Amino acid sequence: MPFSLLDINEHNAELLSLLTQHLPDMLWVKDTNGNYIYANNALCEGLLMAKDTQEPIGKNDIFFALRERATHSNNPYWHTFGELCFNSDRIVILNNKPMKFEEFGNIKGKMFYLEVYKAPFYDKDGNIIGTVGTGRDITELKKIQIDLQESLKKLDEQKEMFEYQANHDSLTDLPNRALFLDRLQQSIHMARRLRSKVAVIFMDLDHFKEINDSLGHHIGDKLLIEFSNRIKNVVRRSDTLSRLGGDEFCIILNDIADIDFISKFISQCMELNKLAYEIDKNSLHIGMSVGVSIYPSDGEQAGVLLQHADVAMYKAKSDGRNTYCFYDEEMTEKVFERANFENSLREAIDNKEFVVYFQPQINAKENTLVGMEALVRWQHPVIGLMSPEKFITLAEETGMIVQIDRLVMEQALCHFQKWHEDGLNPGKLAINLAVKQLQEDDFIDFITNLIKNKECIAQCLELEVTENNIMKNPGKSIEVMQQISELGIGLTIDDFGTGYSSLAYLKRLPINKLKIDKSFVSALPLNLDDIEISKTIISLSTILSLKVIAQGVETKEQKDFLVAHGCDFIQGYFYAHPMTAHDMTQFLIDYIKIDAP
Repeated sequence: MPFSLLDINEHNAELLSLLTQHLPDMLWVKDTNGNYIYANNALCEGLLMAKDTQEPIGKNDIFFALRERATHSNNPYWHTFGELCFNSDRIVILNNKPMKFEEFGNIKGKMFYLEVYKAPFYDKDGNIIGTVGTGRDITELKKIQIDLQESLKKLDEQKEMFEYQANHDSLTDLPNRALFLDRLQQSIHMARRLRSKVAVIFMDLDHFKEINDSLGHHIGDKLLIEFSNRIKNVVRRSDTLSRLGGDEFCIILNDIADIDFISKFISQCMELNKLAYEIDKNSLHIGMSVGVSIYPSDGEQAGVLLQHADVAMYKAKSDGRNTYCFYDEEMTEKVFERANFENSLREAIDNKEFVVYFQPQINAKENTLVGMEALVRWQHPVIGLMSPEKFITLAEETGMIVQIDRLVMEQALCHFQKWHEDGLNPGKLAINLAVKQLQEDDFIDFITNLIKNKECIAQCLELEVTENNIMKNPGKSIEVMQQISELGIGLTIDDFGTGYSSLAYLKRLPINKLKIDKSFVSALPLNLDDIEISKTIISLSTILSLKVIAQGVETKEQKDFLVAHGCDFIQGYFYAHPMTAHDMTQFLIDYIKIDAP
């Protein structure tokens, strides 16, 4: 039956006791010495381990903590809560005001967190006679908070890591292009205020790709790391060294006094780079081409300064590499011309604007046609017919030489097959082979499919490879050339004598013929050096059981000298200029009918 208002007034003490004993929160009252005057069930069961609410009266927290720990003497950390929070009562009394605490300790071998509110307890005269408090278990909430804090900490660490990775090169740990441009813009702002100068130094390692191709990318990576470490030693703390990508590095030099300072800095870097790189038992030497742009004369924006330094670097490469060059406006015009020319070259491949010319090869001793060399020309829609000297270098630098080579092979073999079908005897067909073809995984498949179902093509086909290009990666070159030889295709070393091949490698190459470079032929028979070089090449071919052919023969005296010393095969203007397929057809017909010159 419900209590009446009169009942409540009469039994308020009993009702209050019932309420406090059944609350889930801990309630207590202590005297000034920390001894309990009152404790509810939640406190006794959850914290003190007391048998009932009367047991704590007259005792303090330390008493219960020591009693509990005595039952677990093997665990010194068991039930330390009471010792850790005992002093908070004294703090409330000294401050004479309500206070909030977060107390923690070990309860039954586990970490326990309690949110506590304590206040002074007064008698009827206003004197402090103890403390009154309430506490709530927040252990699970605390765990969530701790886990959340740990997660946030990890997220912050990951964010920092991602931001670092986004702004730094993974190989060298240097600032990357994005961070470089940001710092360069900051340097420009500072230089604008101080009316000072900033230099951008663009460095590119010369022929670095050859190291990657011949020794492997792991060697190339180690070289890049060592190079960056060397340059770090000469860069001031106020400057920035960055790796833009590949073998390209860039430096911001702040507060530049004059150009002499820049020149001395670059010279210092080049001197360091002259020292051999000792990497995995390889002693490597590599040059570098350097371009320089200066704020504000060469640009006032970060991107513009970087572009102009890049332009100057390419000028240094065109000047012979392993040198440096300062930017000027004319360079930009040349770079744009090159870019337009490169685009035109790509369009020429798509539109198949390349045509094949043929130059006969003659057995001068017997006065018979022995073959011909296929030579590429570009039939530019605006400029007209262009010789290879004007576009082959760019094609090699951009890798487009592979596609051009294959277009030439396809055209030349179609004409050659037609001559065979018409009953003419074109002899051997020599085609220049770019060294990049030897690095293409599908080249053997390409050449196999090209000669498939064509009579006599493999036996009549000769591929010419320049001596220097073979020696850039002799191991790979020999492997692919061996596969070519196994198809029945002949191999010739072109421009022999201008490179640096050793006899050891020459013996291993599956070659059939040496081609004397025209630079040794042009001064025959008057130049003593050319006489000795030509005679040596002819003798070497005899010793190695190789055929030999001379190119660039223009006079009867040159032809007679070569034949007299054992070089019977001749190619040059003395017999015929390069000609179209149509003119070559007529040449084949006429050469059968008449004596050669």
